[in-house]
Amino acid sequence: MIDKRVKTIAEALHGVKDGAVVLLGGFGVVGQPQELLEGLIENGARELTIVSNNAGFGSPFLPKLFALGRVRKLIASFPRPTPPAFEELYRAGKIELELVPQGTIAERIRAAAVGVPAFYTPTSAGTRLAEGKEVRNFDGRDYVMERALNADLALIQAWRADRWGNLCYRGTGRNFNPVMAMAAKLTVVQTRHIVELGELDPEVIVTPGIFVDRVVKVDSPDPPPA
Repeated sequence: MIDKRVKTIAEALHGVKDGAVVLLGGFGVVGQPQELLEGLIENGARELTIVSNNAGFGSPFLPKLFALGRVRKLIASFPRPTPPAFEELYRAGKIELELVPQGTIAERIRAAAVGVPAFYTPTSAGTRLAEGKEVRNFDGRDYVMERALNADLALIQAWRADRWGNLCYRGTGRNFNPVMAMAAKLTVVQTRHIVELGELDPEVIVTPGIFVDRVVKVDSPDPPPA
């Protein structure tokens, strides 16, 4: 019997190792799995690479992960405005930052999900973000080669799930979560509701269970409708 449910956050994050590349769902804190982030702190893994829309604006836990010195590198689109933890570490040279345009970061993750090793985009051509990258001209326009962004772990927030790991999202909480769920070796999901098999309409399932490894129910407060 396929059953991807686990009982605790600690069980959901079992086996996460030092040096892991972690995809963190959410746009700011909307759709971001805060309880899994807190569990990542408790897990103790170090030298992490965090891939996130931002550097922790509105989150109590991502800045704490930075402050504890557990993150080696941040790959993000919007590192500011941000709590002081990240900026202080960055200015001190204690953490790396790879700045990636938002559409590009989404496409790099999607490329990893579908097995495409790299692609060309006009975004960032002629800017500092293109430095050190291959640039080719197609039909008179420069394109920058971007590599797929593969990950060891994806931390996902869903709204409803079943024991097979099929997922539905709520409003704008969907954001980066579906594509990130597809692109990691281990996908861990916190969900507000777990329902019986067959209760999820196949037409509203966004992430099929084949992409999900572990599901944990988290009784976080219901967010306002988005």
